[in-house]
Amino acid sequence: MIKVYSRYGIGIAIVLIAYFLLLKLVGLHQYPVLSAVNGLIFGAGIYMAMKKYSERKRNFKYEKGFEVGLLSGGIASILFTLFMAIYMYQIDTEFAENIMNAWNLEYDMGTLMLLLSILIMGFSTTLVLTLAFMQLLKKSWNTQDGNRNTL
Repeated sequence: MIKVYSRYGIGIAIVLIAYFLLLKLVGLHQYPVLSAVNGLIFGAGIYMAMKKYSERKRNFKYEKGFEVGLLSGGIASILFTLFMAIYMYQIDTEFAENIMNAWNLEYDMGTLMLLLSILIMGFSTTLVLTLAFMQLLKKSWNTQDGNRNTL
């Protein structure tokens, strides 16, 4: 299981970084609305990780699938936040200031607040998508075999 969520977590992070760098290349990285695509990237990666794990295990348990989804998304969130920290503090120091000015905030929260926002958005996206995908992948009790599990 460690191989599954670490491989997919790193893969999600690589795709997120590549998407951000592509936006930077085109000049659209200043628009936060384009980060909505990050949810699609998270969704595809988490779903593929959970699907891969469920195919490997004959007895697929809800808890283990939930763990795979949370950990793969969590690893991706942390790695992407680390990349953004390096990018904002070392490569493009004006990026965070431009984003904060675009939000018309009257107080200076700094780069750290933007990094915290990226991390929280990654974790919350991971949680919601994991809950949604587990509904698709879990075994249903609405079968003949599941009827014995009712009162």
